Amino acid sequence: MLQPVDYLSPDVPGHLPWYDVPLIVATDASVRDYGCLVADPENFEIEIVQWPAQDWRPIDAGTGDEGGAVEGIFHSEWQGEVLHGHNEAVNGRYILGWSNNPDTADAGAEIDNPQRVLLWHLNYHPDGGQMFYPLDHQPFVVPVARPGDDLALESIVALWCDGSQGLYIHPGIWHEGVFPATPAQSFRDRQGRVHARVSCNIAQEFGVFLNVPLTPATS
Repeated sequence: MLQPVDYLSPDVPGHLPWYDVPLIVATDASVRDYGCLVADPENFEIEIVQWPAQDWRPIDAGTGDEGGAVEGIFHSEWQGEVLHGHNEAVNGRYILGWSNNPDTADAGAEIDNPQRVLLWHLNYHPDGGQMFYPLDHQPFVVPVARPGDDLALESIVALWCDGSQGLYIHPGIWHEGVFPATPAQSFRDRQGRVHARVSCNIAQEFGVFLNVPLTPATS
């Protein structure tokens, strides 16, 4: 029987190689395969996917997609070299990653300008999309990959958003929580109320941590 993922005590080794994830500046064109940028969160509706049929009889029209959306604040905060997340919309608390390998990450360190997140996990929601809108209007990063359970490391990218707009991702898009490029940020979060989740423990499946940069390289 599958056990719930323990996000506050990740089941990962203390030290692994790092796999570099390319950082892409979020524009209308660069996010098109994953979702879209959001200028007006008040009037933005997320997609809700109809419940799948069990066999050959179809789901009745107008049913199976009535759960609607849920909304709250997603808080992302660095505590030393450990990045914590708290999603009020679904009452979730997480260790999202670290700035160094977990066995050497110092939760008491002072970090003014975090440079990376070492990511151990990705997930997707088959029942609905998800919107992140920055309340602090500061830069943030969201790792993403296109749909499909055969996740490949080379398919993962990180979208860098300048904070002037939010980011919406379609149902089925691999992602993780939203990463602040500052010590702490809060985001308006809207997502499907059912909140089904499919997970991939990157550390276990691939033997690496994803090295997600938080600032674009300077030329």
